[in-house]
Amino acid sequence: MLKGKVAVVTGGTRGIGFAIVKKYLENGAKVVLFGSKAETVEKALAALKQENPEWVVEGAYPDLTEEKEVAAEIENIKEKFGRIDILVNNAGVSDSTPVDKYEEGQFEKTMKLNVNAIFNAISPTVKIMKAQGGGCIINTSSMVSKYGQPSGVVYPTSKFAVNGLTLSLARELGPSNIRVNAVAPGVTKTDMVAALPKEVIEPLIATIPLRRVAEPEDVANAFLFLASDMASYVTGEILSVDGAARS
Repeated sequence: MLKGKVAVVTGGTRGIGFAIVKKYLENGAKVVLFGSKAETVEKALAALKQENPEWVVEGAYPDLTEEKEVAAEIENIKEKFGRIDILVNNAGVSDSTPVDKYEEGQFEKTMKLNVNAIFNAISPTVKIMKAQGGGCIINTSSMVSKYGQPSGVVYPTSKFAVNGLTLSLARELGPSNIRVNAVAPGVTKTDMVAALPKEVIEPLIATIPLRRVAEPEDVANAFLFLASDMASYVTGEILSVDGAARS
């Protein structure tokens, strides 16, 4: 579904991001994954190469909150592969701190990674996509961007911002043949969720109509669809992948 495409996936070393990278590779894309540090990037690349040595996958670890650092890495990718067809902004951090317990700078730090970093990746990539005649940008939102959450106000605030950025850029970039969408996952079996004790996870599952948490592949499938030509007329959408859960 993505044969001949070049994709960049931030937060691609584990969990949902890693599942997206693998799904894209399985469907013929060349992928550059971004991680937070060299060790995690190298570990992810080794796992992927072991599964299929023929996959074209590389990695980098720019500080996503540093505009110039991200722009330089995006330019490196364009120089090496000639184009960037797909940008997935998946990197982010969650938060559950009560509002009266926030430490100085904590709110700003989360916003920088969950919102500013997305803009830092989009800005230089859009210039490349415009020059080549189009492209696709997919941002990771969250179910809490629609319903909020009981504690940790900065996280849903940041994801509301991701939705606003997605919807607005879809309108701005549509005439340049650049589609912009987001995926809003629900509770997903990442390492953190898998480690939860049964007494915590079972009541949570009982609130989800499909009676299970999502597998990373469930979410990756949505990213595959939105990146593919099957979604060529889909832009400005926040696609929920949450089993109809309501937090």
